[in-house]
Amino acid sequence: AHSDLPFDFRYSYSETDPTWRPIGFREPTRFSPFGPGRLDRPWDGVVAAAVRAEGNREDVCGGPSRRDEVLGEALSEAEVAELVERYRHSDCSRQINLGKDGVTHNMLDDIHNHWRRAEAVRIKCLGVATLDMDNICFHLEDKTGGRIIYRSINILILYRGRNYDPKQRPVIPLMLWKPLAPIYPKVVQNVAEGLTFEETKEMRNKGLHSPPLMKLTRNGVYVNVVDKVREAFKTLEVVRLDCSHCGTSDCKKIGVKLRVCWCSS
Repeated sequence: AHSDLPFDFRYSYSETDPTWRPIGFREPTRFSPFGPGRLDRPWDGVVAAAVRAEGNREDVCGGPSRRDEVLGEALSEAEVAELVERYRHSDCSRQINLGKDGVTHNMLDDIHNHWRRAEAVRIKCLGVATLDMDNICFHLEDKTGGRIIYRSINILILYRGRNYDPKQRPVIPLMLWKPLAPIYPKVVQNVAEGLTFEETKEMRNKGLHSPPLMKLTRNGVYVNVVDKVREAFKTLEVVRLDCSHCGTSDCKKIGVKLRVCWCSS
């Protein structure tokens, strides 16, 4: 299959950092999740790179002008209010659940399938991905070409555009299985940067014996966690989050996202 989408194909777009390279793989890189011989992009274990013009860093297809043509004229306040009232309720049939894997590749096909018969789609976000809702909104708009017209806590409404034509929808090759996660460096180092071993040990013991700031549940909504941690750091040196009800993989993702959000601030 050939796809003219100008971005690299990943299993998850919002939960992977393109600048991080794995130190190992749990399966041979020749095993593409798109199936053998089904996609003309080579799979390197993490990403299926887009085809780009030789000697040019720009993508060979697509661009912001094409997206503007599909979106068309901006919606009026009355049109936005009508769409929001139609799709914001929990009994909406045009809903996609976004879990801890964030914005996945196959989710793009689900969105376009809904857009065939509906102007917008309701997206309900749960799990680790809700720690950074701005990141989710960016990748949804960037990868689908739509526009988010409503955002309330963990509920989003993604609009397809005035000039959207289902017959001209992009070709999205589906991943036939979830690829095994590569091996990345340890999230928590034995000695924290800028501290000695004794200072790191003392800091960990202090955190373990401090009362938890929040109790996180599995597949919860973590929209306010980052703000509460930032506020707590104004008076506390160490903050503890109770993640006993979250899985081990979720705890690692929470730690990475908190570090990224804190460094970006």
